[in-house]
Amino acid sequence: MRNLKNSVQLLGRLGAKPEVFTFENGGKKASFSLATNETYKNQKGEKVENTEWHNIAVYNGLVKVVENYLDKGDEVLLEGQLKYREYTDKEGNKKYFTEVVVNDLHMLGGKK
Repeated sequence: MRNLKNSVQLLGRLGAKPEVFTFENGGKKASFSLATNETYKNQKGEKVENTEWHNIAVYNGLVKVVENYLDKGDEVLLEGQLKYREYTDKEGNKKYFTEVVVNDLHMLGGKK
């Protein structure tokens, strides 16, 4: 049986300035949304653009890079793994959340 890998690669733009959280143990997490776009022509020949939004989480050493260098609208190429979480909200409803936990990140577009 083959060992299958949970791997995701995304190229997109940040939807907002990253939020950085510091844990009690001193560890850090950066979170941001990432927009990816797909453009195609429909059956009528009209151009259609579809935007997908992804929840992104960055931990440990890469947080410093995200915190100091990334802002809304910046283009990045990232690689990571899909993670699924569930939690219960204040009203007692179960909520499900999918995010990409980043292993590698490349800033694109040069200096501002």
